[in-house]
Amino acid sequence: MKDIQLPGGPHFAYRDGELHAEQVALSALAREHGTPLFVYSKAAMLAALGAYQRGFAGRKAKIFYAVKANSSLAVLQVFAQAGCGFDIVSGGELERALAAGGKPADVIFSGVGKTRAEMQRALELGIGCFNVESEEELDVLNEVATRVGRTATVSLRVNPDVDAKTHPYISTGLKGNKFGIASDRTVQAYRHAAGLPGLNVAGIDCHIGSQITESAPFLDALDRVLDMVAAVEAAGIRLQHVDFGGGLGIGYEEDNQPPQADALWKQLFAKLDARGYGDRMVMAEPGRSLVGNAGICLTEVLYLKPGEQKQFVVIDAAMNDLPRPAMYQAFHAIMPVREAPNGAGGTYDVVGPVCESGDWIGRDRTLATQPGDVLAVLSAGAYCMSMASNYNTRGRAAEVLVDAAKATLIRERETIDDQLRKEKLLPAG
Repeated sequence: MKDIQLPGGPHFAYRDGELHAEQVALSALAREHGTPLFVYSKAAMLAALGAYQRGFAGRKAKIFYAVKANSSLAVLQVFAQAGCGFDIVSGGELERALAAGGKPADVIFSGVGKTRAEMQRALELGIGCFNVESEEELDVLNEVATRVGRTATVSLRVNPDVDAKTHPYISTGLKGNKFGIASDRTVQAYRHAAGLPGLNVAGIDCHIGSQITESAPFLDALDRVLDMVAAVEAAGIRLQHVDFGGGLGIGYEEDNQPPQADALWKQLFAKLDARGYGDRMVMAEPGRSLVGNAGICLTEVLYLKPGEQKQFVVIDAAMNDLPRPAMYQAFHAIMPVREAPNGAGGTYDVVGPVCESGDWIGRDRTLATQPGDVLAVLSAGAYCMSMASNYNTRGRAAEVLVDAAKATLIRERETIDDQLRKEKLLPAG
């Protein structure tokens, strides 16, 4: 076994020179299903969830998996069977959560741009709560609720103006972000919500960003949220729950490791207790931290291409399969599925076949590889398949879920017929 610790803990490891997902050799999956191929470890998902469950033990608390991180039905099914609710941001995600076995009462509907049709569907199903992002949304939700004869349970998402110290595209808790209600309008917004007949004000919601690798932003945000709770309750509006969102990062790189979920929540609950709010229902909406390191993408090396300034490894996975490097300049570790014998390697940029200079997966990576080899792009369980596209008319990859020695195909590879099925040619003449 290779003497390194891979993301995903013990669930992705080398055995006899070959990379495995749990008990399954990844080279065998690549041969059977082709590449690019996403492979997920059920044990890795449940281990990540277990850290939250330990942190919440003995508390009035519930975990709602953030569907946007990875919305594949079998992945959602794993979390539904483990007792999680779901945090959704669209009507489509609502239907996915239900199709995977989620209960409407265990669904929280977040997002800044809910439509009336989405609101009506969620109300008719009886979802647990809407996280409302603006005063205008309160009015629209009230209108829809009264029209269909339902009462919408709501939390108001507040913006605490906390720097999450993450990529600006995934920072959501600053004054300049589009999310949430400004802190200086919080009491006014709650008073407005409490006066609307179609709404039941139940809690407060906060989410400051994604891929956060330090405890301090969470602790700072909780202090500011609890200040707002105190102000709202001083105005006579009791809040039953505190929804603290998600955002905890994963270790894409060895030198940038976030706190463990149970350790972080021990600190957060200590602050809740110290400020007199330890009796409240607490909700969390983790996404990336549950699935990010539970997935990899297998890809075949097509060519080694020398250049004047760079050497390139051209692979069959691309920015449409793995969009994070192109979008966020993000890092993913890249490893050979079979360990190369000791010998000379090279330093390469790992790039895909899409016709964009932004189609790169890794910069300046040391690899000993040849055309036909299979590489594993690690930490690919979150915001890869859920953000995949058909750019360059490329079909989306297949997906496999591994549970111990069993590997199940959970999504077939998309064909050109799948892509063309909904399109129409112009009529003749």
